[in-house]
Amino acid sequence: MKLIGPFKQVVTLANLPLRGKLSDEQLEIIPDGGILIDNNKIKKVGNFEIVKSENQNIEIETVEGEQIVLPAFVDSHTHICFGGNRANDFAMRNAGKTYLEIAESGGGIWSSVQHTRNASEEELLKTLLERIDFLISLGITTIEVKSGYGLDAENELKMLRIIKKAQEQTKATLVPTCLSAHLKPRDFEGRNEEYLHYIVTEILPKVKEEDLAKRVDIFIEKSAFQPEESKNFLLKAKELGFEITVHADQFTPGSSRIAVEVGAKSADHLEATIDDDIEFIAKSDTVATALPGASLGLGEKFMLTRKLLNAGAIVAIASDWNPGSAPMGNLITQASILATFEKLTTAEVLAGMTFRSAFALGLEDRGRLTEGQKADFVTFKTNNFQNVLYNQGSLEAENVYIDGKLL
Repeated sequence: MKLIGPFKQVVTLANLPLRGKLSDEQLEIIPDGGILIDNNKIKKVGNFEIVKSENQNIEIETVEGEQIVLPAFVDSHTHICFGGNRANDFAMRNAGKTYLEIAESGGGIWSSVQHTRNASEEELLKTLLERIDFLISLGITTIEVKSGYGLDAENELKMLRIIKKAQEQTKATLVPTCLSAHLKPRDFEGRNEEYLHYIVTEILPKVKEEDLAKRVDIFIEKSAFQPEESKNFLLKAKELGFEITVHADQFTPGSSRIAVEVGAKSADHLEATIDDDIEFIAKSDTVATALPGASLGLGEKFMLTRKLLNAGAIVAIASDWNPGSAPMGNLITQASILATFEKLTTAEVLAGMTFRSAFALGLEDRGRLTEGQKADFVTFKTNNFQNVLYNQGSLEAENVYIDGKLL
């Protein structure tokens, strides 16, 4: 066993409920704390000197200077496997061009599809690992990674195989998700329903056979897939044994109800969700995932996070890091800004980036500093944990631990 500390503050997130609003007074903060590790899991968290005196013949890893420690963050929605760059899209959007005008000029998702298809496996793996390393440097040790820039069997499988290779070369936990239903590719001759049938019959069986992903996603929107065809697709994916997540209510409302009806693990975006649907989501176990990076990248409103929390929903916060609408990738900065506009407590933001995001991925073994949890945590060189969000991402992580081992 190994004892790590002492930390000025250990913010455990212990005993916080999975759903609904939180006050900062509910946070358990252990001063001068230590974390006892056994077989990659947390054995005990408590006062450093007391834990040390109770456990003889253990390894001691001393922390220098004043540092606080939090559970490592979980980014439950990213698109970080991609080729190319869409800086021109960003410039055109800021200059007043519409989504359609950008797409017609060669930009949009189809631009990323072409770049990703044309990129070599070596190039895609290299850039994916670089992005993973950046997220780890922020204190994020569990990362969902979507396909969705291949949009045919060959290239979707290429992306998912690259994500699998990346898992072999990183200590972070990667959670692959098949997003072949990102939109109907321009080179597919047929209707939406036919393309979705192609995914179900030609792509998902191979994904399952090679164990490339256990999750399936779809973008339900006027510019992508329509509600009824999406619902049929998701039910078929569930029949094949996949867990479900949904890009829902980004620009138009209604698809979040489909996510709940099919038992999706999460409904992500929800910037356009209406009040009636907020109550519907809040009564379910489907996680409402805020993606403030997309709001910042597109200049759109944020998910109604405050209303969802007040209604009792399970709310997660993720980065949506992608080359088009959310190129920033810095989850802490995004979450801090979301908190400012939606009036979120520090407890709500930390829960949204840790155990609540982990729940959205079906991972309940992480996100809190409590006995039996995976020993993933992050430290910051400060004497007050509030400074992490206060500095809006400019206070960099000092140390990142995965399975109790310092990276």
